[in-house]
Amino acid sequence: MGRGVDGVDLPGRIGGYAVERELGAGGMGTVYLARSRGGRRVAVKVARPELAGDAHFRARFRAEVEAARKVGGFHTAPVVDADPDAAAPWLATAYIAGPTLSGLLAEQGPMDERQLRSLAAALAEALQAIHACGLVHRDMKPGNIIMAEDGPRVLDFGIARALESTRITSTGAAFGTPGFLAPEQAQGREVGGAADVFALGAVLVAAAGGSAFGAGTPMGLMYRSVYEQPDLSALPQGMRPIVAECLAKEPARRPTPERLLDLFAPNTPPVPAPHPPTLPVPARPPEPTPAPAPAAAAAAAAAAAVEKTAPATADGMESAETVAAARHTEPERKSTGLPTLMLVGALLLAGGVSIGVYELNGQGSQTPFPAAKYKLDPPQALVDGAYSRDQVPLEKKLENNVNHKDAFGVEAYYTQTLKGRTFRQVSVSGTYGRLKHLEQEEEQAAERGLLLKSVIAEHEKVLVPRREIRVPGSDVVFSCETAAGYNSNVIVCVWADSNTTCSVTFRPTNSTDSQLDLAAEETRKIREEMQEPVT
Repeated sequence: MGRGVDGVDLPGRIGGYAVERELGAGGMGTVYLARSRGGRRVAVKVARPELAGDAHFRARFRAEVEAARKVGGFHTAPVVDADPDAAAPWLATAYIAGPTLSGLLAEQGPMDERQLRSLAAALAEALQAIHACGLVHRDMKPGNIIMAEDGPRVLDFGIARALESTRITSTGAAFGTPGFLAPEQAQGREVGGAADVFALGAVLVAAAGGSAFGAGTPMGLMYRSVYEQPDLSALPQGMRPIVAECLAKEPARRPTPERLLDLFAPNTPPVPAPHPPTLPVPARPPEPTPAPAPAAAAAAAAAAAVEKTAPATADGMESAETVAAARHTEPERKSTGLPTLMLVGALLLAGGVSIGVYELNGQGSQTPFPAAKYKLDPPQALVDGAYSRDQVPLEKKLENNVNHKDAFGVEAYYTQTLKGRTFRQVSVSGTYGRLKHLEQEEEQAAERGLLLKSVIAEHEKVLVPRREIRVPGSDVVFSCETAAGYNSNVIVCVWADSNTTCSVTFRPTNSTDSQLDLAAEETRKIREEMQEPVT
């Protein structure tokens, strides 16, 4: 048993995975961020003690895990490991970065028809993959959909039936989320894949800014889903007939996922790989960019409406697998303002879809990838020895794409060594190399805002809004913000210059502390201590 950065006791290992921190908790139990021996990040979900002692749950969980391992497709979070026979049964899935759909909608507002159709196609493809393995999701909702860079990902399809059977046995209640529950679920009848199609219809209404069955108590929502017609007024006129079919009271009247794909993406080419690559796919300018596949189209459409990345919600499992996601791939930031996503924690881009070609000016003097001036090399100690490094820094070479060349991502974690320090733990996450679009001050300011938003997104709420701080003696501006974390506050400071973007997260000794100026001053020092000239 170890202790997390927030003072919470953590298991040292779960199976073969080293636990780094707690991500959240929900219907199944506790979710941890962990790493495999090879360094891959996973989300490990450990069953609650009362479930671990339920033989019926274990049996159902074992069967569902075996089926979930077979689920492929482009829009799910793959199960990578599990141990149903452990003292506390656990399940490990790929760690998917991005805000939940519910968080994205809360921050950015409703989607337009093009975005809705792309989302519908991606979710239909996810259900197609899930149902092909004999599974039914049973809890499709905006909070279980992660808007990753390469498209929406559906979470928690491997445990729903085990939880459902346990909950019905013990309480007589229906498993799922009122407002998205199919009538047969609300009535406790047999549930098949058509229940997921019903939920998909309700998700589309929510994504359009409406609510298929209104608001109110859970019982009221379930009553209306069984006996009343859905409210489709928020949807574009052209989509209402299809969504009405999805929300039909009788399961047999609902379209199949295959039929929905025919309706929403009749001529869309398939995605070339079943899961996103660990490193970015190199772009191929100056060849024309191909039309995006359903997954990429859904993510791009969801991002195109506004300029902010939504924070993940904090109500249990639906927020447990979300992490920071920041814009980092727009070729003409000033003219379009279109957001894209970067995995800030892992610092690995997952997709690399080219959306433009950088043009040289008439004289050919503007280089698309300025030469890197320095690299980030996390030292053994920071701020004149005030913080000691916990482990060997993680560094990854990023494959070239339209936004960077010869670039690296680096992470490092530090703990205070001097008593009385305001901050007890510091973590650094950065990218360095030949980066595009960070030459001008306004470009740097925009990148700082997006990077800060992405890191803050995994926390519950902002406590002290963003401040731009120019520390005396520094040649760069730091953007800093305070947010409420899972068990304590955090202060995040970021910078962006011609060849570096970096975030520094401080955890105060006192959970009520908000020391933005001090954090900015220490960030200045950290920046200086991490810089190593490129030879």
